Amino acid sequence: MYIDTLEVGNFRNYDFAKIDFHNKTNILYGDNAQGKTNILESIFVCGTTKSHKGCKDRELIRLGEEEAHIRMHLVKKNMSHRIDMHLKKSKGKGIAIDGIPIKRSGELLGLLNVIFFSPEDLRIIKNGPSERRRFINMELCQLDAVYLHDLGEYNKVLAQRNKLLKQIYHQPSLKETLDLWDMQLVEYGRKLISRREDFVNEIGEIVTGVNERLTGGKESIHMTYEPDVSMEEFEGKLANAREKDLKTCSTNVGPHRDDLCFLNGDIDLRKYGSQGQQRTCALSLKLAEIQIVKDLIGDSPILLLDDVLSELDRKRQNYLLDSIDDIQAIITCTGIEEFVGSRLTLDKIFRVVQGEITVQEDD
Repeated sequence: MYIDTLEVGNFRNYDFAKIDFHNKTNILYGDNAQGKTNILESIFVCGTTKSHKGCKDRELIRLGEEEAHIRMHLVKKNMSHRIDMHLKKSKGKGIAIDGIPIKRSGELLGLLNVIFFSPEDLRIIKNGPSERRRFINMELCQLDAVYLHDLGEYNKVLAQRNKLLKQIYHQPSLKETLDLWDMQLVEYGRKLISRREDFVNEIGEIVTGVNERLTGGKESIHMTYEPDVSMEEFEGKLANAREKDLKTCSTNVGPHRDDLCFLNGDIDLRKYGSQGQQRTCALSLKLAEIQIVKDLIGDSPILLLDDVLSELDRKRQNYLLDSIDDIQAIITCTGIEEFVGSRLTLDKIFRVVQGEITVQEDD
């Protein structure tokens, strides 16, 4: 799988830009705040319908404009596809695949598999559980349409239940209607717990192997799923927490409170790991993500590296670069001197200056 061309119009700081990518390693370099990350963001939006920063559509539109456009041509299993995305300030986005509009944005997921790796991801181990849940959800939604549906339904039910809890505070007679929402929350929540458990078991084995190679066998990381509640106990614990829910006007039990644990022996790296251990573990997680996508879809994902190399020492840089020589990678950096001494072939280099992109020709 690889991206052939990308066009953006009125996206972030770009008036218009068109990029013809190489199917292997592409470098976007330039000073900070020139628009390098914006290109990666537009690719991520094409693959997932969302910004990796969690921004709303209107925030992606160039200042002073009402609409933005993204068009991508990609090749997947020797077949060409086109994704057109129309972002609007006042309405929902419009999406078309191969010229045919789709009704639900979920129909797009899985066509383009992208993995985004930024300096913030190096802190996923020590940061809060919400970021680790987001990691699980983002990957599973690209790989599993059933999970995408179940997660969407769970979030809808959770939002409605929380809204009802607030209403009950003022209208106690509505308390009887909670049972209906509880049944649905348990139904979809159990499905999420089951799929997450399988996914973490699959990727956890890969994380362990990658981390051992990264540390020369000195460390062995064990990744586990920490569900807030088990499938079997969800219904009972939700019922037992009802009085607390009514007091807090929020749902205190369920997979929306899940977490991931990373252990080195008996040491919980989230709390007690050194910065180096946490970064190595995060890198292992991202590299494992690439492998599991390959295994599940029989194709390589697109890797987006946003100024990550400057955050890694030479050993980790080389391990990362050696691991991606068979996939399309689009890498941003402030200068190509970061690649001096690496064995990576820089197939195509672009310079980015104030929203203008030029190809750097070979000397």
